[in-house]
Amino acid sequence: MEFTQSLKKNYQFRFVYSRGRSIANRLLVMYAVRNSLSANRYGISVSKKVGNSVVRSRITRLLRESYRLNENKLERGYDIVVIARASAKDAAYREIESALLHLLKKQRLLKEG
Repeated sequence: MEFTQSLKKNYQFRFVYSRGRSIANRLLVMYAVRNSLSANRYGISVSKKVGNSVVRSRITRLLRESYRLNENKLERGYDIVVIARASAKDAAYREIESALLHLLKKQRLLKEG
C-alpha cells in the first residue's frame, strides 16, 4: 500500500476506538479519526466470533485488497479501523468491497470527483 501504513499496536487501535467516529453497515464497522500525518494508517480487526483462522484470514485478505485497489481515491491524514461482522464470513469479494466503499463514502473519506 503506497500511501498507507498499518496500525499494529493495541494503543493505536484503542485511540481510534475512543476518538474516532463510527459508522456501520451489514458486513463491516468502520472507525476513522484524523491524524497529524500526510498518510493514512489502516487497521483490520476480525474477531474469533466470525470464524476459524482460515475464515478470518480470508476476510482480512479481502479487506486489505479492497482498500489497496481504492487507496488512491481516499483523502489522506486519517487513521482507519475496519471491523468485520459475523455476516462477512459468507460474503464475496464484491460485497466486501462495496461495503468498504459505502463506509468510506459515509465517513467522507473518498475524494470528490
